[in-house]
Amino acid sequence: MADTIKFELVSPERKLASADAESVTVPGMAGDMTAMPNHAPFLTTLRPGFVTVRGAAGEQTYFVTGGFAEISPETVSVLAEEAVEGAEVTRAWLDEKIEAFTAIAAEAPAERAQAEALKLNDIKAVAERISG
Repeated sequence: MADTIKFELVSPERKLASADAESVTVPGMAGDMTAMPNHAPFLTTLRPGFVTVRGAAGEQTYFVTGGFAEISPETVSVLAEEAVEGAEVTRAWLDEKIEAFTAIAAEAPAERAQAEALKLNDIKAVAERISG
């Protein structure tokens, strides 16, 4: 049994992280979920939130606006729509995202309106937890 799981985080702009981890928590659509070595294979879409990676070097966080996570017994691969290091997330940055997501939700066709509204609510919930 392996003690670590390989973690990779990729956004359209770049590979943001690649590390061996003891556990990885992702903001899945059905709720936050933690993957550890030998996890059952799983694929989930992501909602806006923090990906938390715990390993020998400590804890690292990354913020994703959405995307997919593929989990296997050996790896967690996160393909993010947009991702930044957790330390870069400020209330002002989130307020800009809320403004952009509000515009997208307002213009979404009927078949996408509910999904866009949920995404907007998720990012607002994160913003409420972040101070100034």
